[in-house]
Parts: sequence; C-alpha cells; structure tokens
Amino acid sequence: MTSISIRNAILNGEMTNIQIEDHLITEIGKAGEADRIINARKRIVMPGLVNTHTHAAMALLRGYADDMELQPWLEKKIWPMEKHLKPEHNYWGTRLACLEMIKSGTVAFNDMYINMEEAARAVDDAGIRAVIGYGFVDMFNEEKREAEIKGTKKLVKHINDMKSPRIRPSVAPHAIYTVSDEGLQWCASYARENELLLHMHVSETEKENNDCIEQRDTTPVCHLDELGFLGPDLISAHSVWLDDEEIGIYAKKGVKVSYNPVSNMKLGVARAMPYVDMRRVGMEPTLGTDGCASNNNLDMFESMKIAALLQKYKAHPTVLPHHENILMTTLWGAKALRLPTGEVAVGKEADLILVDTQRADMTPLHNPGSNIVYSTNGSAVSTVICRGRLLMEERKVKGEDIVLKKAAEAASSLAKAVREEER
Repeated sequence: MTSISIRNAILNGEMTNIQIEDHLITEIGKAGEADRIINARKRIVMPGLVNTHTHAAMALLRGYADDMELQPWLEKKIWPMEKHLKPEHNYWGTRLACLEMIKSGTVAFNDMYINMEEAARAVDDAGIRAVIGYGFVDMFNEEKREAEIKGTKKLVKHINDMKSPRIRPSVAPHAIYTVSDEGLQWCASYARENELLLHMHVSETEKENNDCIEQRDTTPVCHLDELGFLGPDLISAHSVWLDDEEIGIYAKKGVKVSYNPVSNMKLGVARAMPYVDMRRVGMEPTLGTDGCASNNNLDMFESMKIAALLQKYKAHPTVLPHHENILMTTLWGAKALRLPTGEVAVGKEADLILVDTQRADMTPLHNPGSNIVYSTNGSAVSTVICRGRLLMEERKVKGEDIVLKKAAEAASSLAKAVREEER
C-alpha cells in the first residue's frame, strides 16, 4: 500500500490537505504521514476529468482530413485509412491519446474503435481508466454480423481476463446506419446479460435523422426505443438532432448523453445539442471530445469552454454556467461510466488533478471555477493522480519521449500504406 499527502491545495476556494491511502481518499483537512508528499500551494485540486466519447487510436489521424462534411469525411478519408490499421497502430495511437489526456487532466475515457485488445493494453500501460468497446459494424450483412458478435465477445473476455480495476469492457454498436436491427438487439441483450455499458452514436447529423424517417417512418431515438435498445446503460454520443418527444423518451429510459461540441461544430452538423431541454427533464449530460480526426485534440478544458459558448450562442448567456460545466466533465461523467470517482470526497477513489494558478491565464483568481472553464486550458494541469497512482508531476510523464517517437512512426507508416494503395 502506498500513500500520498497533498498539502496546501485550494479546494472550494479554501486551502486544505488531502490524504490518499492506496487508491482511496481517506482524509480531507488534516495532513498525515505519507510515502509521497506533494506541495500543492497555489494549485487548485479537483476531480480528474472524464471524457465520455472518443476513439483514442484516431490520435494517429490528427490533421489527416479536415474541413469536410461528415459523410464524405468518413467514406473518402477515414474509412479508407482505417482499412490499413494494424494492432501496433492501435497500441501506439491509444498510448498517444492517453499521454495527451494525462497531460490535460483527463483520467478516464469511453472508447469505441477497432483492434481494441491493443487499446486495452495501451490503457493499462498508461495507467488511466477506460471503458473500451469493440466498434460493432455489420453493414446489414448476416455473415458480417456473426463476425462482429465474435469480435465483441472476444474483447469482453480479453478485458475481463486482464482483471484490471481501471479497465472495463462495453458493447459498442457504431450507429443505426452501419448496424442492422438484429445487430442492435443482440448488442443490447448481450450488454444487459453481462451488465455492460452500451456506447453508440445517435442522431449526430440531420442526414442520419432524415434518412431514418424516410426509411423507417420514425426518428432514430423512437426506432431504438421500439427495438428495446434504450436504457440507463446507454451512452448516446452526440444526440444533436433530438426533438421534445425523443428527449422525453431519453429521460424516461435514463439514457446518458455525451455532448461533443468541438467535433459537432467542426463537422458542421448545424445544430447544438438541446442542453436546456435535457436539463429541464432532469437529464445530466456529459462531455466528450470525439476522436482526434474530428476535434483535433483531447483537451477537455477546451471542450468545456466551447460547450458553454455554443449553448450560450444558441440559447442565452446564463445557460450552462461554469459549475454545471465542471459537473458534466467530472461527477456526471463518472456516474455515466459507473466509476467510483468524480468528486473530491472521503471514500472516493483518488482520481485527482492539480491546476496551476500561477499563470497569466489564471490571474486574477476571482472565481476558480470560472477560470477553469473560460480562461485556461489543459496545459495548466501540473499533476495527475489516477486511482492513487501518480501519473504526472509538475508536467512530467514517465516515458513520454518514447510514446511520441513510436506514435509518430506509426502514423507515418499508416499514411504510407494509404499512399501506396492510391497509386
């Protein structure tokens, strides 16, 4: 058992001490003996951030395809490159993503992609938390569906066999336009039989919405409800094109939503997630970055600010105040992913970050929460602790240079494979 004592940190505007024993916060206020003492003077202590929707290994695709609409972006750029992804690409892409997340204060993320056994290994090596799902895409083909079922079961067994307290499997059908009804029903049934989360893109674009209405005479959410797919185990990524009826269904079913404003704006989905209407019916939206191919970073501080600005632009300056924004990114995200964290509280697992206040963008400190959301970015994070393990101290992460080198090499080999195919 290891212990950490955080001394003189700023919590809720007051200076305090936090004691960590093994993986738990055991005391707030009194400073005790510890294996490691961290001087957090002039540092804000807060829960580590939770990213509820991303595709981590897409860090290798950062900047590869920009300034495009979603469907051409997927069909002409992303999917052709993804055909060349090998397990080693996914490992180093995920390690790169984990490094970026640690450097910007994120300690847990919800992932969906391919070659996910390697993603799980990368997360384990990096030391942070993840919920990891095999991107289930059957393209309405029965043979392909059986292969995706096997892929999902294989990943779930692999992660369960790892017995890591930081890594859990999920079931992750991609979207209604890439997964058959039979595939969706299998995913929901399998997830519930095994008490796993579901993770899926829903109502991301107007085209997805309109195509569903044209093909099925109903909206995506209503269609999923008819299939018995919706429930409190679902993380619904994006959920931009929802009407009042659909929001009501989500609230009744307890569905969790991941708001991805940067990706949505960059891909021009032409609408902001209906945050006001979701809050009116008691929902607690969470925040995600999406992958680096459509963001192009994993900085949740940046996403917090843009999330707020987009809602204020759409509705009213008072919408999504900074204290709610921080809840979206910490406690509400942790609850959605069923993590025993998200708060600085005795008995919670020690997922904590320290934010440096001795910076130009954090001065003056009239309101720490306001500065965190509107003024600074992930580079203000000085120290990161995940489940009681020190992952970054004073901006230093062990093995960072190797990760950057290997990830750059992996991205280069991936781009070379695409160029050779195009010749």
